[in-house]
Amino acid sequence: MDMESLKLMNQDMVKLDRFDGSNFLRWQDKMKFLLTALKIFYILATDFPPIPEDPKPSEDGTLPDQAKVDEVRNQRKQMEKDELLCRGHILNTLCDWLYNYFKQMKTTKEIWEALQFKYQVEEEGTNRFLIAKYLNFKMVDTKPLLVQVHELHVIATKIISLKIQIPEAFQVGAIIAKLPLSWK
Repeated sequence: MDMESLKLMNQDMVKLDRFDGSNFLRWQDKMKFLLTALKIFYILATDFPPIPEDPKPSEDGTLPDQAKVDEVRNQRKQMEKDELLCRGHILNTLCDWLYNYFKQMKTTKEIWEALQFKYQVEEEGTNRFLIAKYLNFKMVDTKPLLVQVHELHVIATKIISLKIQIPEAFQVGAIIAKLPLSWK
């Protein structure tokens, strides 16, 4: 591992919370940022071309240039090193029970895709109930008003992040309609 990667890993900005199965999309975004900053996210890219085998003699029997052979071998070594780093960073941010489950998988890409399959689908399922949660939200006198407005705003922001547009006038009207009876 080069010194630049070590310095970057020791900075507070790249220390990720352990992923315990909740807030997958947030964890995934932070992990993408970390791996991109470390210049190893290419390992997870679906369009990354495989490194070719060692060049073989051409049809006319001439041997390949030794520089090209060495370049291919160095690329393969670097990719193996980056694969190990990428796998380590992903596994390191998983909670213990997830770590024990996913460490059995052979490749980093396999771990990444399995996490996406399981947790992105789960999160999308809970997102379906956001509109109902928004519409059924009730404000009460026992909690501070601004805290409740913030909760409602968080739900609205999640809905908007799903590309469901909520007109501002509707949001204002919803907040007024949800005010506690003592405010009316």
